[in-house]
Formats: sequence, structure tokens, C-alpha cells
Amino acid sequence: RYGPVFRTSIVGHPIIVSTDPELNSLVFKQGADSWFKPWYTDSFSEIIGSESLMFHEGFLHKYIRGLVRERFGPDSLKSLLVDLEGRTRSHLGSWSVLPSVDLKEAVSVMLHGFAVEKLYSFSDPEMIRGHKQSYDAFLRGLISFPLNIPGTAYWKCLQGRKWAVKTIKKLMEERTESPRMGERDYLDFVMEEIDSSESPLTEKMATDLLFLLPFAAFESTSSTIVSAFHYLTAHPAALAELTVTNETLRLTNIVPGIFRKVMKDVEVKGYLIPAGWTVMVYPTAAHLNPSVYDDPLSFNPWRWEGQKVNSGSENFMAFGGGSRFCSGAEFVKLCMAIFFHHLVTKYRYVQFD
Repeated sequence: RYGPVFRTSIVGHPIIVSTDPELNSLVFKQGADSWFKPWYTDSFSEIIGSESLMFHEGFLHKYIRGLVRERFGPDSLKSLLVDLEGRTRSHLGSWSVLPSVDLKEAVSVMLHGFAVEKLYSFSDPEMIRGHKQSYDAFLRGLISFPLNIPGTAYWKCLQGRKWAVKTIKKLMEERTESPRMGERDYLDFVMEEIDSSESPLTEKMATDLLFLLPFAAFESTSSTIVSAFHYLTAHPAALAELTVTNETLRLTNIVPGIFRKVMKDVEVKGYLIPAGWTVMVYPTAAHLNPSVYDDPLSFNPWRWEGQKVNSGSENFMAFGGGSRFCSGAEFVKLCMAIFFHHLVTKYRYVQFD
């Protein structure tokens, strides 16, 4: 109704909403000295953690991204492959004998268990279950009215974060008092970074990073897998081709709206964006552009054939872009590839009327 760029207000904040691929790409590519700075509400900062990767810029942002890629980047995927594949086969096998499965929850449990094992060496089922429950509470209140009263979704969200952070701090204290010998997990690596005189990593930054990573590892990935499963079962031709080729289909965007604060008046493509306003970049719109993709609202995994779909493409923004491109993108792709490889080659889909 209002075109690809329009102004509105969200929770009292003046917002510019952009679904324009060129403007979105420009915002993503801006560096530390840019016109657009990361912005989130105060309540969101309290939930995620003020020293989280999402709130840093420049050198610190690049440094923390490097810490994430140390375990979940392309160079580390080989060390994760065997364990991830074994876990996927085991879970699919256990689901196949059940009368029904809540796929979203089942995949979340599988990926969460894998993440906390690699991050903290969790092995006790009760500890893993309690940790997952704290993140479930965190997730349910992540986008909620910030009313911090016992019983509200926001209060439960903060309690979930409090429990998870308390667990992380306890683990850090235990590792400080009694360093582990033998195989190192991600927590050991982070502890070494904190102790290094050359590292800018503080305990607060490490805590917020360790808190965010399990959530980042399982939530968006499980949602995308469920969406893929839904579309594949509804489109036999796509399922048949996937079964033959064993390749992961490109599906849709998994990055939500991203907010940037405008630091000074900016004129882009004839639009004047005033200083102090916030730009909400909506990457999904790049995949719904009828001038680029025919019938964009229909499921069509072949739509990207012949298209430029690397991380710098204006018309394909599945994992963000620029310096804010998702640090764990290759890990997410690996999770999906392994899951669907075993699903379509070891199991068959039967539809009951």
C-alpha cells in the first residue's frame, strides 16, 4: 500500500520500514563508522545481554564473530560432522517408532542437546532438560510487553535467562578452580581467551556470548527445518528431486526484521531518513519481489536457478549481509543438509486421508 519504503511507529518509536533490496543491502554493508547503528529496545537488551555480539561494533564485533566461528565456522565443521550425523540418525530412528511427533519441539531438543554438549560438555539428561526449559521460557517472552511482574511472559523470560546465566557462571567458576584435562569444549576455549593478556574478552562478554549461542544454534534452525518439511511433503516434485540429488533446497529467509538507528540525516534513492529515526530492514522482502521472481508467494525451490545467490546478493538475504552476516550460517546449512539427507534416503512419506 505504501511502497517499498514507508514510515510508521512501533511501540512508540518512529520507524522507517524498508523492503527495498537496494536500501537493505546498503544498510547491511555499512561499517562501524556508518550512518546506521544497531538498535534494539532497552527490554530486548536486558533479555539478550548488553555485552552480546548483537550490540558490539567495529573491532569488538569482528573479534567476537571470530570466537563464534572458531567452533561453528566453516573450518570447524569437519570436527562436528560425525557427532551431528550420529545424533541426527539416532533421533530420527527414535521418532520413527512413536505414534506422533511434534517436529518443532523434537528438532529443537536434538539441536539444543548437540549445542550444549559441544559448548559445555553437558551429558546429564536432567541438566540438559532443565537448561532447555529455561530457554523455552526465554523464547516465549522474547517478544512480549516488558511488564516485569511475576507470572507475565516477560518475567518468565527474565527468569529463564537468570537460570541459564547462573548455570554458565557456575561452570566458569568450576573451570577456573579445576581446569579440565584432555578434550576441550567451547567453554574451555572461552576461558582461555578471558585469561589471555592480549584478549579484550571480559567475563560479562563471555557470559552473554555463551548464553546466546545455544538459542542461536537451535531456534531458527528448527523453525526452518519444520518449514522445509511442510513444503516438501506438500510438493512431491520437490521431494522427489531432493531424494535423487541429496542436496539441500534453498527455501526462504530465516532472518527476522533487523533494526538500525540513523545517526544523521540520510538521503537514499530520493528518500530522506531523519537522524534519530530507526530503520527496520526486512530481508524476506528480497525473496518476494515479483520483478525478480515469478509468482513469489508460491513454494518454488528452483526459483534461484541462474540467480546470483551469494552472501552479497541484493536478491538473496537468507542470513543477513555485510559485517552482520550470520556467523553460524554454514553450521545451520550443515544441520539442514544432514537432517534432510537421512530423512529422504532412509524414510518415506505416506499421507493418510
